[in-house]
Amino acid sequence: MNDLMIEASDVVKAFGAQKALDGVSIAVPKGTVLGLLGHNGAGKTTLVNVLTTMLPPDRGTATVGGFDVVTQAHQVRSRIGLTGQFAAVDESLSGLDNLVLIARLLGASTREAKVRGTELLELFDLADAAKRPSRTYSGGMRRRLDLAASLVGHPEVIFLDEPTTGLDPAGRLGLWEVVEGLVTDGTTVLLTTQYLDEADRLADSITVLAQGRVVASGTSAELKAQVGQRTVTVTLADASDLPKAQGALERAGMQPVPALNTLTAPVTSSRELAVVVRALDEVGLEATELALGEPTLDDVYLTLAAHAA
Repeated sequence: MNDLMIEASDVVKAFGAQKALDGVSIAVPKGTVLGLLGHNGAGKTTLVNVLTTMLPPDRGTATVGGFDVVTQAHQVRSRIGLTGQFAAVDESLSGLDNLVLIARLLGASTREAKVRGTELLELFDLADAAKRPSRTYSGGMRRRLDLAASLVGHPEVIFLDEPTTGLDPAGRLGLWEVVEGLVTDGTTVLLTTQYLDEADRLADSITVLAQGRVVASGTSAELKAQVGQRTVTVTLADASDLPKAQGALERAGMQPVPALNTLTAPVTSSRELAVVVRALDEVGLEATELALGEPTLDDVYLTLAAHAA
């Protein structure tokens, strides 16, 4: 069994009468990615702030790398990297100088700091702008520099709080590849995101927060199976055959929904494709296309959000 690198148990955090976290528990094994999903105000950033020692929990316990976030905060901070929702770079310094400054603060020599800074600028496609003041960087470039800064100290655990906000599609893809490489090397990642395709690709497990509580957790596949709904879509060559096909599927116990020259019906397994084919054959029809649609993480999230509301 993998060692747990992030663990929270019944964490509560309130701001006045408002509970931002209401008994949240998570566990993240070493070398995996936990995707934290939730609407704005669900408690994602508050949980990150607790786990990174920036906010003490009101109740409950949390550890990172085996160290308590309250009583051993220094040990936690020495082992983590954090990228917040907004780029935090010194705009008066060049991209390289920003990274060198952080490396020096972490104890690296001047030479080591420059080598590490150069490595990261190349990794994030910023080498050509290394000597330029970061105030001249585009929003996406500043975001990539901020991400590079979180990796300067070779952290064991990385917290990425909506890291691809403001990045273009190429930038998002590049970040995904960086995260996948880090995890392959054994780094543990907690990722908060509102991009469901991002969680689907990167996360080994997913926790959904709503109103400060965990409303679901599991792998992407488990959540889809729990909440999502498979569908079969029948495409006909002639739209005038739609009523006949709809009647045939209804007699077979299905609930098809017509649209243009297609019928879409929920199914429980791929075996029901055979039911569709037989039903159409009995009325002398043949589909030009049969497609089995899997539930998406969007379906899961919207369903859970509706339940929470």
